[in-house]
Amino acid sequence: MTIQNHQMASHPFLKTLRGDDYYPAGSVDRCGQVLLRLCERIESDRPADLTALYVLTHAATEEINDLQDDDGFDIETVAREAIAEEFWVVARAYGFEDADIEELVATRDW
Repeated sequence: MTIQNHQMASHPFLKTLRGDDYYPAGSVDRCGQVLLRLCERIESDRPADLTALYVLTHAATEEINDLQDDDGFDIETVAREAIAEEFWVVARAYGFEDADIEELVATRDW
């Protein structure tokens, strides 16, 4: 599926983590792919409200939790904030300006 939202289709996910040798490029790429799939899910499922959006973001957060476990991706303070910020950018891009950044990633273990 191609992302229809032009802002998200061209968004450089996790730009702050890319190019920093501390963060493995493959792990950052996989995390970015999770965020792209989240955009696809939002476009295909069209959440009616914040509660429905949170269901989708929690599932994506669980995928990132798994990346941390499988890849050994160290999601420390800088990465944690960058990833949470990307969830918030996605929510806003799809019209959920009132989304709570902490609730978007409430299921995180990072």
